[in-house]
Amino acid sequence: MRPYRAGIKDFRSFVASIWTIAPARGYSQPMDQNETLLLLPGLLCDGRLWRDQIETFGASRRVVVACLTGHDSIAAMAEAALAGLDGPLAVAGLSMGGYVALEIARRAPGQVKRLALFDTSARPDTPEQTERRRGLIALSQSGQFRGVTPRLLPMLVHPSRLDGPLAAEVMAMAERVGRDAFLRQQTAIMGRVDSRPDLAAIRAKTLVAVGEDDLLTPPHLAEEMAAAIPGAGLVRFAGSGHLPSMEVPEAVNTAMAAWLAD
Repeated sequence: MRPYRAGIKDFRSFVASIWTIAPARGYSQPMDQNETLLLLPGLLCDGRLWRDQIETFGASRRVVVACLTGHDSIAAMAEAALAGLDGPLAVAGLSMGGYVALEIARRAPGQVKRLALFDTSARPDTPEQTERRRGLIALSQSGQFRGVTPRLLPMLVHPSRLDGPLAAEVMAMAERVGRDAFLRQQTAIMGRVDSRPDLAAIRAKTLVAVGEDDLLTPPHLAEEMAAAIPGAGLVRFAGSGHLPSMEVPEAVNTAMAAWLAD
């Protein structure tokens, strides 16, 4: 399968941990009005991660952004995200949200009709990754939580955006999520299971997507998932790091529109 290559909007204040948007009339793109789009943020991310996707797809369908800050296991995050959601789901997760999306697909395979995995991995943590996370946890517990995001930022966004407004938005988003949620999220990530054995059983229409310059979950991890999931599509976003939904939102919207179309 050949990957699709895709080439931001003015900043508007946006603070949300969970958003629910009802469909509105007049949107011409064919979409299932009964299908809920469930968006799952990553580590130290809130609804701002998906702002541009909410604005684009919330006009035609119900959109829910799950709050993934209150639990210290991926399984508990998945259970909380699914709570109260009946009917068919289109589930999209980025990074940690991708781990949760895979868990949701395992728990509710009949309910998940579409699955989008952005800048994530089906693999468990390596010992090196776990050691790095423990270092960041120790830094946070020593009262230096504000030092965590600056250390992570070069791994999160494309080098061209490190000194721009997007970097400031990422920093503000992390501050809103806060230290305690960060500790819970890192604990959940370190304890996640190996999802590779489950990929071949996925029957949902699946999009696997990644920034071409993602340093945290490089493209070869996306390629691995796309090759293992039957019929999965693979998209690589040029000029993007680990957060393409913020870095190249129009390209992400294009990929998601194709994924959401029948």
